[in-house]
Formats: sequence, structure tokens, C-alpha cells
Amino acid sequence: MQVFKSIEARPMPGSSAGPLAWLRVNLFSSTSNSVMTLLLLALGIWSLVASMDWALVQAVFGANLQACNGGFPLTVMLTVISMTLAFPLAIFVALGRRSNMPAIKTLCTLYVELIRGVPLITVLFMASFMLPLFMPEGVKIDVLVRVVVGITLFSAAYMAEVIRGGLQALPKGQTEAAATLGLTYWQTQRMIVLPQALATVVPSIMNTFIGLFKDTSLVTIVSLYELTGALGLALNSDADWRPFKIEAYLFITFIYFAFCFAMSRYSLWIEERTAVSKVR
Repeated sequence: MQVFKSIEARPMPGSSAGPLAWLRVNLFSSTSNSVMTLLLLALGIWSLVASMDWALVQAVFGANLQACNGGFPLTVMLTVISMTLAFPLAIFVALGRRSNMPAIKTLCTLYVELIRGVPLITVLFMASFMLPLFMPEGVKIDVLVRVVVGITLFSAAYMAEVIRGGLQALPKGQTEAAATLGLTYWQTQRMIVLPQALATVVPSIMNTFIGLFKDTSLVTIVSLYELTGALGLALNSDADWRPFKIEAYLFITFIYFAFCFAMSRYSLWIEERTAVSKVR
């Protein structure tokens, strides 16, 4: 005859979810992990307390606007204008490289290969110092306009290759189906080809835009002082700025990171929207 005996009550198992469970599993799972966690926590608290004097006590909150002029508006202006002009130009160049007309295809190919074969600093130097030598006497173009044109042409060449990759990834049956419907070339490109091709290469296009935003720092060589150039000018010409060199560079780093991160997040949002449209 089998006899059943009751088992003594066991303690309730610990929760496997929530912040306490996460801390126990990831930071205090063993003695060594607990010691390391406490040491790093103490180091972080010490660093925070030690930096309070620099960050709050000696910080200048009421800045003098006249003393803090510099080149951020120029950086934003160069980026926005160049992006706005380079994007449509890149689309036409990409379409031109796939054209059946030899003259247009050759011209677009030469443009892309010529621009991509030289660094941006060379393009800016040519636009600023060499171009005026070829202008008729009495004709003068502002250096800012020349720099914008140079950056636009440089960015459009790289972006054109990105868009051309998206065009080549599109199945040929799309254009053949459009031709059977009686659509013209530009109707096919506008309503069928370009929307799909551009959605495919959104990350690469945004990567070009981010690179363009950072490359605006090169305009310092043509005496246009944007964000980083203005800081360098201030440090070299005004001794009052030199003690705050580290703070200034940290602030510029934060600005570049904030803008680049925002553009990357916007790119991801566009990717999600285009993915939704494809699912539908």
C-alpha cells in the first residue's frame, strides 16, 4: 500500500521581472559582480561630485551674446542650402547616368568621376581662389556663393551614385509594366521608379547628409568661420577664451552629435513609414 506524505511549504520564488530582478541578474549575480558594481558606482558618484564645481559653481549662465558670436548659423545655412540643392541635382545626374542618350550619359559620368576623384578641400580651394581667375573682368561672385556651389556639386556627385544604386535595384518589370500602360518616361520615373528607388536607399542618402553636415567645417580654409572655425579664431585671437577651450570643444561636440543623431532618427522614421507602405 502506497502512502503519500505532504511536502513542507517552500518559500515563494523571487520575481523574474521588474527592476529588482534585473539588478539581481545583471549586476549582483555573484560576489565578484557585486563588488565590481559597487566600485563603479562609487567611482561614478565621486566623478559627479568632483565635476559639480566645474559644471555649476564656476559656470557662466548669463553669457554675453556679443562675446559668443561665432559660426553656428553659417554651419546650418551651408548644410540646409547644400542639401536642398544637391538632392534634386543628384536625382537628375543618376537618371542621366542610366540614360540611353550617349551625350547625356557621358556628361553625367564625367561629372561624377571628376568630382569623386578629388577631396572636398580641393573643390573649395578651386571655388574660392581659382574660379575668380577665370571670370571676366568686373564680374565678382561672393565667396559664400562659390562655396555653396562647390559643396552642392560635391555632395550631389556622391548622392547620385547612391540613388543610381537604388534605381538599378528596381526590377525591370516595373518600367515595362508602366510602358504597357502608356505612361511617358517622366511619368514612369515620378510615379513608379523614383518613389521605390529612393525608399530603398534612405539610409545611404541620410548618411550623405550627415557627412555633408560635418564637412562644412572645411570652409575654414577659405576664411569662412563656421562652428569649429569660429572657435579656433576665438582661441587664437582672444586670450579670454583660452581657459574655456575644453568646455567649448565639448559644446561643439554635443552640437554635432545632437544634429547627427536627430538626422539618423529621422532616417529610421522614414524607413518605418516606407516599410508600412510596402506592407499595405
